[in-house]
Amino acid sequence: MVDVQFRFRDDEAVNDPAVTVSAFTEQSNATAVRIEPSDDARDLLPSLDRLALVEVAFPAWTDGRGYSSARILREAGYTGELRATGDLVIDMLHHMRRCGFDAFAPEKPLNTSDAEAAFARWENVYQATVVDGRPPIWAKRHPA
Repeated sequence: MVDVQFRFRDDEAVNDPAVTVSAFTEQSNATAVRIEPSDDARDLLPSLDRLALVEVAFPAWTDGRGYSSARILREAGYTGELRATGDLVIDMLHHMRRCGFDAFAPEKPLNTSDAEAAFARWENVYQATVVDGRPPIWAKRHPA
């Protein structure tokens, strides 16, 4: 169990142990899975309805493959807890939220006020996402 520092959900935190993607696809009772950078999040799509937690590992802040995993899952309709774990840094937080992460468990605690500022940093966005429904800035400039 990792220590969650920031969580943007109203439901109860999921404390189920996360299994690997390969173990998850071979089991029928697991409700939590951990995606490593080499895993393909699309392998989980047939089972989204039984997942309560997906942990996405960031072993190094320079490895951005977890962003794609989050976006794939959210765009496919996953509504459970999506937790970023590992080497998280302040500069990543806003972008991770935009990709769909709603819980954060950094391996080293982050400064809370810096993190709160990072989460709220940009009012306008360039890309629409299924996460927050904010219109992209170009749509504000050129309404349909």
